[in-house]
Amino acid sequence: MASQSFVSQFKALVPRYQVHTRRFEDLTSHLQRLEAHLLRMGRVPLSLHPAWLSVLQKAQKHEAYCLEVTQEGNTRGFLALAHVRSLLFGRFLVSLPYVNYGGVVAEDDAAAELLIDHAVRLADELKVRYLELRHEQPLAHAALTASRSDKLHMRLALPASSPELWDCLAGKVRNQVRKGQKSGLTVLWGKNELLPEFYAVFSENMRDLGTPVFGRRLFASILDHFPHRAEFCVIRAQGQPAAAALVLHGWGITEVPSASSLRAHNHTCANMLLYWELLKRAVERKQQSFDFGRSSQDSSTHRFKKQWGPKSFPAEWQYYLRSGNVDALRTENPRYQRFIKLWQRLPLGLSRLIGPRIVRGIP
Repeated sequence: MASQSFVSQFKALVPRYQVHTRRFEDLTSHLQRLEAHLLRMGRVPLSLHPAWLSVLQKAQKHEAYCLEVTQEGNTRGFLALAHVRSLLFGRFLVSLPYVNYGGVVAEDDAAAELLIDHAVRLADELKVRYLELRHEQPLAHAALTASRSDKLHMRLALPASSPELWDCLAGKVRNQVRKGQKSGLTVLWGKNELLPEFYAVFSENMRDLGTPVFGRRLFASILDHFPHRAEFCVIRAQGQPAAAALVLHGWGITEVPSASSLRAHNHTCANMLLYWELLKRAVERKQQSFDFGRSSQDSSTHRFKKQWGPKSFPAEWQYYLRSGNVDALRTENPRYQRFIKLWQRLPLGLSRLIGPRIVRGIP
């Protein structure tokens, strides 16, 4: 009994965790502290930065929430959440749409549990269909009763120099890169001045895939919020954009959330030259890892990325379901196959006009 009394007294002396809900209006004043907490993790992708909430609020009109656990004023964890809503698809609470990573960032299990507790309550208050947490490692919580693990993160450990990187590539890959280098292609790196060319390639490729495209405003907002960590790479063929990518440089890891090439230029290997330039750029910035982005197992994009030699790491997206199921909005759902085929036939200008209005409501 004496021992139990001592433990109880000790626990009473330990300052309790507090949970705060930061709204968009006051998020900016907390970003520096939240970033410092994030960077204690070591190697960190830019996708986990809480400033994405500002990007998504301004560009996509998603209502932003940042749940923060503190102890005596010190951050012990946070969870960035975007309220995605549309008349067409309904309401969702997501951490986070568009980016590769999301979910809870916490120092210990107690902080993580508190964050999920409050996220579940917020999901109930907002009457969303579900809460989606884009974790890589699952977290135990009674409310997270559904999950998806069909997506793979594909990451390549980077050497110290470009010659070493070249030597690591398979012979077939090197040959295709050389073909791109000999095809008269031009490589450009830049920011807002390359946005029109990036978007021209990206939006046409998305139309051809049958997928509504994000608006240019999203990519402009990314550059605005991460001026030293986000940039475009464009490959030109005869003065016209043939392939392009948005690149995000985090702390030790470079990501490519959006990359596309035009089918008309496949014979030039513009897409292979693009990825070689992206990898080389990451090495030049002294990054330790290159993240190709998430892919579905055995998809065409998965096979393309696999040839560069990355390792696959399964994602673990966890859900608190309030209605429906987690597969309802997947493109593999048969109900969307007709829509995909119709979208592929749209004039490019029309797809660029109405696509952003549709995709902003898809989690």
